[in-house]
Amino acid sequence: MLIGLLTAVAASICYGTGSVLQAVGSRKSARREAAASGVTQHGGPNLSSTAKAAMTWEFIVGTILDFVGFGLGALAARLLPLFLSQTVISANLVITAVLSVRLLGIRLTRAEWTSIGVVCSALVLLASAAGPEGSGHTPIATHWWLLAISLLLMIGGTVAVRLLGARAAILAGLLSGLGFGALGVGVRVLNGVDPFDLGTLLADPALYAILVAGIGGMYLHTVALQIGSVNGATAALVVGETVLPGMIGVLWLGDASRSGLAWMAVLGFVLAVAGAVAVAWFGASESHDDKDPHDDSQPADAVTPEELARLP
Repeated sequence: MLIGLLTAVAASICYGTGSVLQAVGSRKSARREAAASGVTQHGGPNLSSTAKAAMTWEFIVGTILDFVGFGLGALAARLLPLFLSQTVISANLVITAVLSVRLLGIRLTRAEWTSIGVVCSALVLLASAAGPEGSGHTPIATHWWLLAISLLLMIGGTVAVRLLGARAAILAGLLSGLGFGALGVGVRVLNGVDPFDLGTLLADPALYAILVAGIGGMYLHTVALQIGSVNGATAALVVGETVLPGMIGVLWLGDASRSGLAWMAVLGFVLAVAGAVAVAWFGASESHDDKDPHDDSQPADAVTPEELARLP
């Protein structure tokens, strides 16, 4: 349990730091591009503008941290109940919020700090109440369903973002979270890992669900960072990657809390999701990002509401 928790915390730190660096890179790229050359007719970023954002050094370093976080998160999903591993990993919201103060010039309100405190308290409750993880053995038909749902979410999300444009930030964050949640479930049920069998591994649809959900989730998260609040998008991602995987783990994969502490696990889970939603709600507009142009104490890359409105 302890090794699993430490692994999940390390994954959370990698993801949180990577998110902020990706946001810095995305927004630097967005400000360098003329609006007409980097958007769809509905106001959303096109593939070209997203690719250019991915070429900044901040985004590249952030992506490397995401890959490290992915590996650590996959290990945590094998060692812990999904409702615990996914929720601890989703605490990258705290890292994201704190680092965004310095790197993006965002000022967090008292309500946002309170919401972050609720998330941290909820994680303590969850860690205290978590019991042993389930076996993860499921019928192969379930793996095919996971692949089909992953494809539907990622393709549908990409189309929705292109149609909704700048209004799709929270939706893109939520769908990327569902993708990462599907990835966590896929890692948990993947055949051919223990004991290792390459043939079984390559024949498992869950492996391809992991690839689809991971790549699609990363793309949608990048789009969400380009067009909306970094804290709001990340909070929506937290909800997506936490709620459904946690429920699936309990209902189908045999995850459980310690005897007599089910109430604490439920309370912690609800508080964690509520705290993340609160951060998304209070941080969605980043209207408190107003900065004095003569204030040199703020970083040059701080994003004002007017700049946000022009982002692709």
